[in-house]
Amino acid sequence: LPIFFISSMPVKDLVAGMNDVPPVPARIAAGLPYRDYMTVGLLLPKLNLKNKTKMKTIGNIVPDCWVYVHDRSVQLGRFQIYNNWSPYLVKDIENTVWVGLEYFVNEGDKFWNMSEDEFAKMAIKEMVAINLIESEDLVIDYHEEKVKKAYPAYFDTYDEIDTLVDYLKSIDNLYCVGRNGQHRYNNMDHSMLTAVEAVRSIANGTRDKATVWAVNTDKE
Repeated sequence: LPIFFISSMPVKDLVAGMNDVPPVPARIAAGLPYRDYMTVGLLLPKLNLKNKTKMKTIGNIVPDCWVYVHDRSVQLGRFQIYNNWSPYLVKDIENTVWVGLEYFVNEGDKFWNMSEDEFAKMAIKEMVAINLIESEDLVIDYHEEKVKKAYPAYFDTYDEIDTLVDYLKSIDNLYCVGRNGQHRYNNMDHSMLTAVEAVRSIANGTRDKATVWAVNTDKE
C-alpha cells in the first residue's frame, strides 16, 4: 500500500528535517517568521467590567468571548472569558469567572523565560492596572500555557512562499494542512477543512493538492 504523510507541523521545521531539499525552498522555509504565545488563566470571583448590553448571561458578566486590549501601558494583548465559551469550562459558573490573559511573545524573550509564578504575578498586576479587577488578592488560582509558533507571520521570506508551496506540492505523497502546515493564519474551521480536502484527495486517488492549498484564499 502507498504511504501518505499529512503534516500539520510548522513548515520551517518540516523542511529542516527533510533530506535533499533544494537550496531555494530550504532557504525560504528557514526564513519563515512566527510569533509565539503565552497565556495565563486566572480564576476570579468577578470582573469589574459591567454588562451594559441587553444580552442575558450567567452571573450577568459581559457576554464577550474575546476582548482586545489597546492600552499601551500594559503588555496584555487580549483576554478570553471562558465562561462565555461554555459553562462546562468553569466549575462554579454562578460565582466565579475563568479568564485567560494572552500575550504575543517571542520564544526566548523576557516573558518566555519567566517562571509561571513570575508571569502570573506580572499579568495580575496588569489586570489591576487597567481596572479589570480591584486587587491582586482576588485571584483564586492561576495556570500558564505556552505555544511555540502559534502565529505564522507574513514577513521575511514569506514573499517567496509560492516557490516553497510549489516545491511541497511536488512531493507526491505529502499533504500540508493547518495553520502551521501551510504557514497561513487560518482559523480552526479552515484548518480542519484543509485536512478534509487532503483526505478526500487521497481517498479519491486524485493526488491533487490544489484544493488543499485553495482553502481560505477567496477574494472579496
